[in-house]
Amino acid sequence: MKDQLVIIGASGHGKVVADCAVKNGYEKIVFLDDNESLNRCGRFPVVGKSGDVEKISGDVIIAIGNADLRQKMQKTIARDRLITLVHPTAIVSEAAVGLGTVILAGAIINPGTVIGEGCIINTASSVDHDCIIGNFVHVSIGSHIAGTVEIQNRTWIGAGAIVSNNIIICSDCMIGAGAVVIKSISDAGIYVGVPARKRTE
Repeated sequence: MKDQLVIIGASGHGKVVADCAVKNGYEKIVFLDDNESLNRCGRFPVVGKSGDVEKISGDVIIAIGNADLRQKMQKTIARDRLITLVHPTAIVSEAAVGLGTVILAGAIINPGTVIGEGCIINTASSVDHDCIIGNFVHVSIGSHIAGTVEIQNRTWIGAGAIVSNNIIICSDCMIGAGAVVIKSISDAGIYVGVPARKRTE
């Protein structure tokens, strides 16, 4: 039996992270969330606010979708308490995975890829060979990153999006659901459509 796990963020994503943790051998899980109206997340208790993390023993993982908040919170946690979670149905082939990252059910990470810290590689997504995924990136459900792609810090790849090979996407971008990125992106912003173009309104 593993130590207690403290999950910060009692949301739908928190439920998915908790399920991944259970499948990794955690039997005692508690949540922290700043919404005082919450007392449970799924079958697990919410026992305090995010600021209470130092008062509660156990490993820690951040389950907050917003990349800026996830980064801010992770920086406040002692590194020896932070964990990385990989769902047992995910395939991670000779890839480096950073601290605080979650790789969820059915995800595939191919050889030579480097995943940064605090990332979310979500359900049934894939990251092909020799990619560089920066810190606090979210690769959403069902999205696919082709080979030799670099995605820089805090960028969000939307559900079902596709990123073609040999592309660089700069930090702080949001790629819309179902978008197809066929050219490198050097200007932060929201990109939608097929092919993906920057939204101007």
